[in-house]
Amino acid sequence: MVAKRSTCLRRQVGALIVKDKRILSTGYNGAPAGISHCDVAGCVRERLQVPSGERHELCRGLHAEQNAIIQAALHGVSIEGSVLYCTHEPCSVCSKMCINAGIKSVIVGSDYPDELAREMFKEAGVKVRVKRRSKEHD
Repeated sequence: MVAKRSTCLRRQVGALIVKDKRILSTGYNGAPAGISHCDVAGCVRERLQVPSGERHELCRGLHAEQNAIIQAALHGVSIEGSVLYCTHEPCSVCSKMCINAGIKSVIVGSDYPDELAREMFKEAGVKVRVKRRSKEHD
């Protein structure tokens, strides 16, 4: 449901941060507050023909995981020891943020081609599990 709020033209991603069976924060991919979203301004990545999984800095938007972590920080909510649920496996930038935020486990609906992210999660002891959703929930 959170992913449906995304304004990304390429991929709708949603994230939940949960601890003790309580949702602490949510996020979806899109531009920062107060600036034009890609559905209005156009997609920089499409215009430059940047392949998926490369050059993350060439985008107006933040990733869903980043927005969920930022929302928790903005509202003073500790996410240490939490679980991140996300529609897609985090990229290497998001994996570093998750590790430093104290997220202990990541459960995703589909994988993402970023081997560095997987390596860093493994080294940090963050468990990652892909749990594919059934089509009846879409």
